[in-house]
Amino acid sequence: MIDLNEIGRELKEKISRVSDHSQERSTGKIVYSGDGIIKVAGLPGVQYNELLEVRGGYQALALNLEHDSVGAVLFSGEDKVRFGDYVYSTGKTVQMQVGEELLGRVVDPLGAALDGLGEIATGKTRPVEFPAPAIMDRGKVNKPLQTGILAIDSMIPIGRGQRELIIGDRQTGKTAIAVDTILNQKGENVICIYVSIGQKASSLAKTVNTLRTGGAMEYTCVVCSTADDAVPMQYIAPYSGCALAEYFMYQGKDVLIVYDDLSKHAVAYRAMSLLLKRPAGREAYPGDVFYLHSRLLERAAKLSEAKGGGSITALPIVETLAGDISAYIPTNVISITDGQIYLESELFNSGVRPAVNVGLSVSRVGGSAQRKAIRQISGQLRINLAQYRELAIFMQFGSDLDNETQKTLSRGAKLTDTLKQRQYLNYTVKEMIVLLVVSQSDLIDDIPAKKVTEFNEGLLDYLRINQSDLLGAIAPDTAVTDELREKILAAAKEFIDLTLGDEEENHV
Repeated sequence: MIDLNEIGRELKEKISRVSDHSQERSTGKIVYSGDGIIKVAGLPGVQYNELLEVRGGYQALALNLEHDSVGAVLFSGEDKVRFGDYVYSTGKTVQMQVGEELLGRVVDPLGAALDGLGEIATGKTRPVEFPAPAIMDRGKVNKPLQTGILAIDSMIPIGRGQRELIIGDRQTGKTAIAVDTILNQKGENVICIYVSIGQKASSLAKTVNTLRTGGAMEYTCVVCSTADDAVPMQYIAPYSGCALAEYFMYQGKDVLIVYDDLSKHAVAYRAMSLLLKRPAGREAYPGDVFYLHSRLLERAAKLSEAKGGGSITALPIVETLAGDISAYIPTNVISITDGQIYLESELFNSGVRPAVNVGLSVSRVGGSAQRKAIRQISGQLRINLAQYRELAIFMQFGSDLDNETQKTLSRGAKLTDTLKQRQYLNYTVKEMIVLLVVSQSDLIDDIPAKKVTEFNEGLLDYLRINQSDLLGAIAPDTAVTDELREKILAAAKEFIDLTLGDEEENHV
């Protein structure tokens, strides 16, 4: 007879005699080292994206799991690591240090301080790679994120939890829009994270200085990997910034994150992939370059109230070459995001700044998050601008124009000038309502063509000083009544009479 109890006792004794190997780490040896890439023989239980430790205190990221070796990229020490060095598995993925202590600081993609203001030790970390919120955990995007830029908030509105791409050639003001948006979050209870990927250190220093001067660093963290950093640091920078954003989002807070820019991020990933000898696809990018950005941008979301109601609003930036938005990376990111703000070189060079091309720009969810008064007033704005652009093209042929057409052209030009805005001059929602009401009324005909921008800034100053009660009476979340509209137009007429009267006296 088989004694089951005896067998059970013997098994327990054998298990008790087995020593605990949980503290042991699998070890491998470097069989190739060059260009920041190492190949390691051994490491039997290594996982994809696992952090590896190299003898000498260096770290590497496991990316290629091959039959007899592991391909990894070094975060540092590429000139110190040698053939034959030992490599140890850690069983962990790359972690980003998180916490409120990072606000106001400039850090690298691992959370180490770069601003000389002392070390940061929060004691809290999050994995840089993390699953995006499930569909059932997401809520409706219905709260606006005001940029303070009239052209965007009136026609291409952004909601909290949205992903809105900023796209355009170099030197068209992409970073300026992102920085203005961060500056405009002062007092809005929004935490901002600016992720710099592969930029010049001097450009980054200017941006940080602008944020500090504007008082935005109190609620902002800058995660940076400059152009002279190792390629793997540029690769993980956006994921690290997103890990920090998720820390705040899951606490129920609203976060704005700017990725500047994802073109350089894709180039860094391409460099790593080619050095790891992965197959190249279109434009030499690897086949999974779409997944590179989709898994990042899908983490931006508005959580449902049951999950705390926090949100991450993402503003990825992509640089185009000669305005080609049909290139590989731009089309990929356009298909992932919920709309794009397209900046055009021709508009920028002709003095229209921000150089937003209203025809090619779109917001796919922002309308439902737009303030009610702005949505009511700006309904015809896009159509009016489109009609003006169409007529302006025909005007180039020099045909005689009737009075009605001339009036449409004049109003369209003045409306375009109204949408011009100096950098760092952000409007409040109430000021935007005033400008939109006046610019679409008959009063715009009384303003000289070259004085529209000056008039707008003067009008707002006049209202702040002399008509503060009128500004206070404007409620952005309710429809603008005819009575309120008349009051705004009366105040604007009063200001026009004052300024034009002064000019006529000076002219005499």
